[in-house]
Amino acid sequence: MFRQGDVLIMPITEAEVPPHAATTPDEPRDTRGRMVLALGEVTGHAHAVAARGRLIRTGEHMLMFLPEGGRVVHEEHAPIPLPKGWFRVIRQREYFPGAVRIVAD
Repeated sequence: MFRQGDVLIMPITEAEVPPHAATTPDEPRDTRGRMVLALGEVTGHAHAVAARGRLIRTGEHMLMFLPEGGRVVHEEHAPIPLPKGWFRVIRQREYFPGAVRIVAD
């Protein structure tokens, strides 16, 4: 399990990947060719991975596939190396009176 700021990245097995993942379109990459896991609403900084692979949205969460591994980078955090494989990407949430919302970075 890996965490960088408000992003949790959990390795999952091939069996945990839903069948529709094969036909789900990839999330678009940013202008630098990175897969953006979370964009900071306040700073504009991004938790991103610049590697070969796929990032797809499956409901509330995203799934990421890295055939050769990669690194999660962010302007305010140390990079985190990731092994090859599938991952579930989860944004941290917080309770706000009357609602649960995604943490704003």
